[in-house]
Amino acid sequence: MAEQKGLDLVEISASADPPVCRIIEYKKFLYDLKKKQKEIKAKQAVIEMKEIRFGPNTDEHDLNFKLKHARRFLEEGHKVKAFVFFKGRTIVFKERGEILLLKFAQELEDIGLVESMPKLEGKRMMMYLIPKKKK
Repeated sequence: MAEQKGLDLVEISASADPPVCRIIEYKKFLYDLKKKQKEIKAKQAVIEMKEIRFGPNTDEHDLNFKLKHARRFLEEGHKVKAFVFFKGRTIVFKERGEILLLKFAQELEDIGLVESMPKLEGKRMMMYLIPKKKK
């Protein structure tokens, strides 16, 4: 039948019982398949991890500046990794770092959720924020 119509016999599903075949133009079939895969890939949501770095003695103005960036990242649907980096002897100010991160999370609670509370890992105290689901 395919030869009479001048088309190709294309096997669609080999695992089915009986195997599924179509009489179509093979080049057009490949084109449609690539088009569908490209469309599926375009619809996938890519979540990036954005980092925001603080020092234990970060001032109010700097915190507000970084809050604006974090707010934008969360609105775009990215995860935010906020961390306080302790250099040298500043490790004695662990409480300041934790207070800073908790204040940061409190300011962003309208658009973001805390995925993990602040925890100290080496010289860094980290906290992860994820965007809230939109209704």
